[in-house]
Amino acid sequence: MTGSRRELFAAVAGLALAGGLALSAAGQTWATATVTRRAPLPPVAEELTGSELAPLVPACGLLLLAAAVAVVAVRGRGRQVVGLLACVGGGTLLWSGLRALFDDPGLADLSDGTAAAATAVSISRSAAWPVLTVVAGVLGCAAGGLTALRGAGWQGMGRRYERGAAAAASAPPAAGTREDRALDAWRALDRGEDPTADAEEPDAPSGGSPGGSSGAPPPGDGAPAAPPAGGGRDRL
Repeated sequence: MTGSRRELFAAVAGLALAGGLALSAAGQTWATATVTRRAPLPPVAEELTGSELAPLVPACGLLLLAAAVAVVAVRGRGRQVVGLLACVGGGTLLWSGLRALFDDPGLADLSDGTAAAATAVSISRSAAWPVLTVVAGVLGCAAGGLTALRGAGWQGMGRRYERGAAAAASAPPAAGTREDRALDAWRALDRGEDPTADAEEPDAPSGGSPGGSSGAPPPGDGAPAAPPAGGGRDRL
């Protein structure tokens, strides 16, 4: 495997892994809020997922997965554009994960019914999923930066597909089936044409005569004439 192929593989793997980690973290519980409400309402606990606390995380995960596919599909400056978009997505993941680590959720993050009667909120956070989001952001930025800097010189799969398409276009058309030829004949009859008019006549045998005889030359071409009847008797 050449150096460019290794770089391409590393970029695609990094983007795909970053996108998968982001989507996985977005669906997990990042914090649990215990809400104290006015009497006689009892306290209530509400779980807050990553997609609720950081709505951009799942969107950036999908962006990185799409970038992993686009890196293989495009070439040249198109790859550089994809790399820059991946850097933006990775940076957004990095910012979202760090923000979730240091900022506590507030009443605005709770559902309307829970926040309406709340008097106090205590937050229990899980740091593992925001950290995983930060890791996904670092991977996305690294793979996107590699693609933006080096992707223009990578060879992708598009050229091979284009060569295959060009070869298929230049190949002679396949002969029609028996049913196709029969349909063409019926269409010619409908137009009032003779479907056998363009058929080639079979070649006559080489050296043959129009009458079908192939061996004996015609009389008068050097062959001795037949003797007349009774030519064997002497006249008296």
